[in-house]
Amino acid sequence: MSSIDTMSRPVPVTILTGFLGSGKTTLLNRILSEHHGQKIAVIENEFGEAGIDSELLVNSEEQIVEMNNGCICCTVRGDLVRILGELADKRERGEVRFDRVIIETTGLADPAPVAQTFFVEEEIGEYFSLDAIITVVDAMHATQQLEQHHEAQEQVGFADRILLSKTDLVSEQETEALIARLRSINARAPVRKVHFGETELDQILDIKGFNLQAILDIEPDFLNDVSHEHDEDIRSFVFRSLRPFDPDRLEDFLARILTVYSRDLLRYKGILYVKEIEQRFVFQGVHMLKASRVGKPWLINETPETVIVFIGRKLPGDLFLNGLANCLTD
Repeated sequence: MSSIDTMSRPVPVTILTGFLGSGKTTLLNRILSEHHGQKIAVIENEFGEAGIDSELLVNSEEQIVEMNNGCICCTVRGDLVRILGELADKRERGEVRFDRVIIETTGLADPAPVAQTFFVEEEIGEYFSLDAIITVVDAMHATQQLEQHHEAQEQVGFADRILLSKTDLVSEQETEALIARLRSINARAPVRKVHFGETELDQILDIKGFNLQAILDIEPDFLNDVSHEHDEDIRSFVFRSLRPFDPDRLEDFLARILTVYSRDLLRYKGILYVKEIEQRFVFQGVHMLKASRVGKPWLINETPETVIVFIGRKLPGDLFLNGLANCLTD
């Protein structure tokens, strides 16, 4: 960053985290859709070689930066520092305008190194202020995720606010048991139920919720060089095609692979090019739960292309890719 004006109030930053498929992008869409009068710079990060989350966001007028070459809390933390620096420089030169930053991490991220950036990188800490870590928890799958993934526990432990999604898909008893478990991990963060990201913005923005001392109590090495390792069984792979899908063949194939592999399919999402549909077809899901909708139209000068990202444990990638290829039109 070059000569940055640090006299003005530091730009507040919200880290939006939560395990794969918990509903982070839904919540982010909710924030971007509100008439709050603020411009928001969004930094997206996905685990995998193809990023499509900007396609899932409803407000394309925001300043959106996508990082898809790794986990934001691992090798690309340097990229996070660089991107924040570039945003600050452009803001000072009047090239972009934003009032706050939201960082949506990959669902496999440990939020500690992301938060650490604002305390160990002096120039970043002078220009930006970490307001809060907001963690979205999937009520339907959280118990399994907390048992199997250290990152899911870290996301809850570091949260300043916990938003509990998909409670309509589980019983009240299961919800209460999960809330009790979340509070045993993090007693200081309020837990609120949300439905499709619907929550009051004053509960998640400008709350000054990040407490460094509280974090040091649970992570004494927080200000040191923190790193972590992902489950080596978890991999991502991408399907791409310029040919359209036959919708019937595609629906049949997806139904079959979800029946067999849903337990190990942690997350899948994509922008689909489907025969005789002039718009993008947005497709995403977690385990057996999948959803789809018609998205933005393909532009006249745009070449329609399917991009689907799968993230899962020991998945037979060739079977998925060959099966999808067989669903394309001739």
